[in-house]
Amino acid sequence: MVPLRLFSARSRTALEGLVRCAPSTQPGRQSRPRLPQQAPPRPLSLGSAACSEHQQPPRRKPLSEKKLRRHFVDHRRVLVRGGNGGSGASCFHSEPRKEFGGPDGGDGGSGGHVILRVDQQVKSLSSVLSQYQGFHGEDGGSKNCSGRGGAVLYVRVPVGTLVKEGGQVVADLCRPGDEYVAALGGAGGKGNRFFLANDNRAPVTCTPGQPGQQRVLHLELQTMAHAGLVGFPNAGKSSLLRAISNARPAVASYPFTTLNPHVGIVHYEGHLQIAVADIPGIVRGAHRNRGLGLAFLRHIERCRCLLFLVDLSLPEPWTQVEDLQRELDRYKEGLSQRPHAIVANKVDLPEAKARLPQLRAHLGQEVIALSAVTGENLEELLLRLRELHAASEEAELGRGRPPLGGARAGAARPGCCDLGPGL
Repeated sequence: MVPLRLFSARSRTALEGLVRCAPSTQPGRQSRPRLPQQAPPRPLSLGSAACSEHQQPPRRKPLSEKKLRRHFVDHRRVLVRGGNGGSGASCFHSEPRKEFGGPDGGDGGSGGHVILRVDQQVKSLSSVLSQYQGFHGEDGGSKNCSGRGGAVLYVRVPVGTLVKEGGQVVADLCRPGDEYVAALGGAGGKGNRFFLANDNRAPVTCTPGQPGQQRVLHLELQTMAHAGLVGFPNAGKSSLLRAISNARPAVASYPFTTLNPHVGIVHYEGHLQIAVADIPGIVRGAHRNRGLGLAFLRHIERCRCLLFLVDLSLPEPWTQVEDLQRELDRYKEGLSQRPHAIVANKVDLPEAKARLPQLRAHLGQEVIALSAVTGENLEELLLRLRELHAASEEAELGRGRPPLGGARAGAARPGCCDLGPGL
């Protein structure tokens, strides 16, 4: 026999189907097609809950290339503190039917170090914070359990970062992957198990963890390049860098267009790459920090050879070379005596060609006359640049220093180390 509740349910379903499908029997009334029944609407709360499951937390939008260039920072004061060590524990072993279990307090974990690490993806010190605190070590526990040590905190810095403390250089991070321990973590304390001895079978002494090291460091970014373009404002340094490489610094007809150093890569045969840096314009009195002179002169220290760019459109162009060499020597003795070449720009102008013989007569050395706009005589500059690079490489190897890398040398600004034309 079929149960009554099942029969009633089946009969009710069958009757509903007959009523839904049977045509109308009343006279004068036509049967209309019945619309299919729609599913009941989904509750709003369930839909919101389902959507919230697939929602991701909002992420910070990365800075664009243009904003990264605006946030170029080449100097930073950083306060670093190592992690504190954990304290030791003082406790005794407790177990049934074991009256004298003895001390079993574990040692505390050591604090974490703060380490500066060179990363090629970082282009300036804008991502470096003003202070860093290392991770603390955990306290010791019972049953001779030692506390966990603090993890190492790595701070990413760009290639060419100079670390100073109290005016003294303590580290020169000029290679990818270089590391420097900025602050040491504190040592962990000892538990009472450490003080167990024959004459003291139940020590209760435990020591606290040591505080981490605290230091105030000054980070300076110096441009890593083989050659540096040195000249007064509006001499055509950015135009020349655009002509010999694929770097695209801003070019305008007013001075101080370049406020941050740019680096371009010049390619030669045999996979030789030479990094050329466009140093912002130097003014007279820059060694006294006039016109942000120290901020610009800092980037010249890394360059192994120099290219003094002279504007031939100005009267008495030989005075520009004398003033530039004087400013470099007053900033750092012997800086202007590095391997260098004199480059006379804007030779395409009529008045510039008339001043070229006078410039060569006053300087008494070879002068490379070219035009960065028209590309006239750029081949001579590239050949001379290759000779200066080879001479500087031999000099550094003679002193026992490794030469700078090729494309890895550019670490001034993002997007400025592009490939240049080959020769």
